[in-house]
Amino acid sequence: MNEITHFINGEHVKGTSGRFADVYNPATGKVQAKVPLASKTELDAAIANAKEAQIGWAKVNPQKRGRVMMKFVELLHRDMDKLAEALSREHGKTIPDAKGDVIRGLEVAEFAIGAPHFLKGEYSAAASTGIDIYSMRQPLGVVAGITPFNFPAMIPMWKFCPAIAAGNAFILKPSERDPSVPNMLAELMLEAGAPKGVLNVVHGDKETVDGILDHEDIQAIGFVGSTPIAEYIYSRGSANGKRVQCFGGAKNHMIIMPDADMNQVVDALVGAGYGAAGERCMAISVAVPVGKETGDKLVAALKARVETLRVGPYTDGDDADFGPLVTKEAREKVKGLVDQGVKEGADLVVDGRDFVAKGHEDGFFIGPCLFDNVTEEMEIYKQEIFGPVLCVARVDDYEAGLKLAMDHEYGNGVAIFTRDGDTARDFTFRINVGMVGVNVPIPVPLAYYTFGGWKRSGFGDLNQHGPDAFRFYTKTKTVTSRWPSGTKEGASFTIPTME
Repeated sequence: MNEITHFINGEHVKGTSGRFADVYNPATGKVQAKVPLASKTELDAAIANAKEAQIGWAKVNPQKRGRVMMKFVELLHRDMDKLAEALSREHGKTIPDAKGDVIRGLEVAEFAIGAPHFLKGEYSAAASTGIDIYSMRQPLGVVAGITPFNFPAMIPMWKFCPAIAAGNAFILKPSERDPSVPNMLAELMLEAGAPKGVLNVVHGDKETVDGILDHEDIQAIGFVGSTPIAEYIYSRGSANGKRVQCFGGAKNHMIIMPDADMNQVVDALVGAGYGAAGERCMAISVAVPVGKETGDKLVAALKARVETLRVGPYTDGDDADFGPLVTKEAREKVKGLVDQGVKEGADLVVDGRDFVAKGHEDGFFIGPCLFDNVTEEMEIYKQEIFGPVLCVARVDDYEAGLKLAMDHEYGNGVAIFTRDGDTARDFTFRINVGMVGVNVPIPVPLAYYTFGGWKRSGFGDLNQHGPDAFRFYTKTKTVTSRWPSGTKEGASFTIPTME
């Protein structure tokens, strides 16, 4: 059986802890590899190596660091097919979706090429008599990322590309469920010209996470995952004096106004609700039609489309719309929530619980599910299901739809579909959600804007990628400088003031 390694100091390093986790092929349900779970000793060694490498890397000028990112982008394009196949084999998502995973990370690497611009400081000449003041942005040192299974290429790159371009060394603790692609990315960073030790990949579980949270040489931590774990990492990391950004769960609503183009709405909902088997933090999981007529049309059109969705392994190519869930436990959780929704009185219009993929009977598949008449009190409304389940929660008017989205504890993404500019503008100004789409179902910002949710979807002051990334991974130093001229006048014991 294939044994995955850590990647430390530019080399593949076998685990020595004696602890391993199984890595499954979700389409077959079979164990295809085992991944080591690092001990504290192994983690400490990786951090010490990164600390040493960072000293020299920080001295490299930002333009040359940007050129490493430029080469990295070139290599990602070269190895796109290989990366996508490895990603699909461990995660289960289709090949086109896996390529999208890589590309959205690649775009942040492209943005990081512009590091010299984002690392520029400020300068005030002659701020006072003979005094100049200037600021500079400097790297933090060794920083870390704890990333989830659902985007094993994209989210690590969201973290380490700007961090490394800013002059830091990076410890990546990816999900143990699909660990191969993070190792491949580290290989490509080395090939692109990053020195050994600047990007170390350490596989592990909670023991490794706690080691990162408590290690005195880790200066900042980025995390994406569930809200309970985000709260844990944010509170423990912050208590240890670290800079921390954590992004948690989501329950993303789409408000459908009566004037919306129903064909456009259904296309958007099917892709945003069922793509990647719903295992996206920006998936639309609640459709909110305004008015009975809108709701009736929507559910009828959705039912017809959802029943035709093709579920299968990534090896089916374009014949599969989405694949299996990542683990058997994930599938059972989703089935349990669907069962709960039925018990609580929601109308299960399309039931995919008993779906079996022909030839892949042991795979972690579940068919698409569609609920109608979902209410705020139901668990399927409250919880992030993280599966191919779309809930329709009907409202009578626009204000009720707005309130529904605003009252939910999560505030990651939201969308409104309408042809009315006044309604759309009112919605964008009033909604208390971090990322908003107007006739756009998955409003993930492009790499040069920042990604981050509100309420219990995000913890920390700065978001992912965009200018916030360089702010997060650097600290500002301000220098007040005077070069004396003429006769020295001796010491002054009065605080300097502007003259």
